[in-house]
Amino acid sequence: MNQQTMKAIVKTEPKPGLTLMDVPVPKTEPGQVKIRILKSAICGTDLHIYNWDEWSQRTIKTPQIIGHEFVGEIVELGGGVTQYNVGDLVSGEGHIVCGTCRNCMAGRLHLCKYTIGVGVNRDGCFAEYIVIPARNVVRVAEGISLDIAACFDALGNAVHTALKFDLTGEDVLITGAGPIGIMSAIICRHCGAKKIAITDINPYRLKLAKEVLPDIWAVNPNEISTSKLMHDMDIKEGFDIGLEMSGSGAAFTDMVEHMENGGKISLLGIHSGSTLINWDKVVFGGLTIQGIYGREMFDTWYKMMSMLQTGLNVEKVITHRFDYTDFEKGFAAMKSGESGKVVLNWT
Repeated sequence: MNQQTMKAIVKTEPKPGLTLMDVPVPKTEPGQVKIRILKSAICGTDLHIYNWDEWSQRTIKTPQIIGHEFVGEIVELGGGVTQYNVGDLVSGEGHIVCGTCRNCMAGRLHLCKYTIGVGVNRDGCFAEYIVIPARNVVRVAEGISLDIAACFDALGNAVHTALKFDLTGEDVLITGAGPIGIMSAIICRHCGAKKIAITDINPYRLKLAKEVLPDIWAVNPNEISTSKLMHDMDIKEGFDIGLEMSGSGAAFTDMVEHMENGGKISLLGIHSGSTLINWDKVVFGGLTIQGIYGREMFDTWYKMMSMLQTGLNVEKVITHRFDYTDFEKGFAAMKSGESGKVVLNWT
């Protein structure tokens, strides 16, 4: 390809906002793959960067192209890349690992201490083209829509969180009805959970959760206590599985109190240092709390696509679609709190 410049959404300065501008097309080095972006999705991380919050100020170096959720087609192969072909429809793992640390060498790539995040620590996918290592490329299975494939990163978070513990026949409490929380509820139902409750203080997201899964309990904890929720669900001893997606200290504390003895919690939400929980309940109740980060490479990707091919349906979680030139509208929808996943079209 001879194109020299491309459109990209860039964090140009250390302040709120993003800029659509022309930037050089990245070069494809040996071992890398160049992908033409077809669609991308806006993540909560991207909104943090847009707002330029405390985490972003500590983490992001400007100028930088942001974004890490995408689907596209391969347009160029770097030297030594033989496992893919030009024209392949692909997504990509957004965590680039070192490959040489203890965890990487043991196949536990998602635990690499030296992970580099696409769109966070290096240029991302909110652009016409992205170049990533060939080992991070994932072919999109046949029959999966481009919109869903653009959301694979977030859906992978939900799959990793939900599948950490056996769901079959279990009562599940999900705190946080954002897109990942709702997708995790769909996964729980797909995998045979018995009763599912999801909590949030955002009426729009609770309504969306009920539209997606009418048979779940979707409640505002400020209006209905978890004890009352358990009574309404006819749960006697506590929830078997907890999926903490909110990052709310109050939600996490309340979840711990309402787990059955021996209950298991997958913790995806990021909490402040001031979050305190009842450690007596954890110890004497024999609770398991498992931190979740990213996706298991690449088992999560395989399971995610397998479930999508066997009836998992997360289409309704995508609520907004815009052309990339209207990215400001996409971020406004995210910022309003009245959205699910937001997809940008780059074709």
